[in-house]
Amino acid sequence: MRYLMMQKAGGAEPDARLYADMAAFVEELTASGVLLATGGLDPAGFKMTSVGDEITVTDGPFTEAKEAIAGFALIEVRSREEAIELGRRFRTIVGDGESMIHQVYGP
Repeated sequence: MRYLMMQKAGGAEPDARLYADMAAFVEELTASGVLLATGGLDPAGFKMTSVGDEITVTDGPFTEAKEAIAGFALIEVRSREEAIELGRRFRTIVGDGESMIHQVYGP
């Protein structure tokens, strides 16, 4: 089962300890084969809207900074419970804030 874990932007800048703990967590998940991809996201982004044959591209940002998705991790695990456990470990490292986790369907 694949899950997309998304982290909302936080207010505080990460410190050296958070970077070190996160690097160790990412290395562990990569070595175990659970982590498929990870990355940070441009807070601005752009939006594409289609109505009939017309496609409109609008530059962001679109939400308040605290609501923007700052990063993601795509993981492959055996169960929803395993995804939740990894999410708990992630939240313990990064501290206060909010993550969203969605199962990814398809091949």
